[in-house]
Amino acid sequence: MYQAVRARLCVLVCGARTALRRRGVRRDAGMVTSEYAMGIVAAVAFAVVLYKVVTSGAVSAELQGIVKRALDARM
Repeated sequence: MYQAVRARLCVLVCGARTALRRRGVRRDAGMVTSEYAMGIVAAVAFAVVLYKVVTSGAVSAELQGIVKRALDARM
């Protein structure tokens, strides 16, 4: 019980990081290689879907219409 009270008091006074270091708990500093690989695969999949949407007929026509209206605007 003494250690639990001391740990809580240390969190309040010293901050959470100091308390975690004192108790021997190590925080994970970053992603491992497999997480990087999954992140890259997800990003590429999202890019492919976004590319397909933007190059579709309806979206492409709408984007061309927006650019055309912007260039034809009077100043």
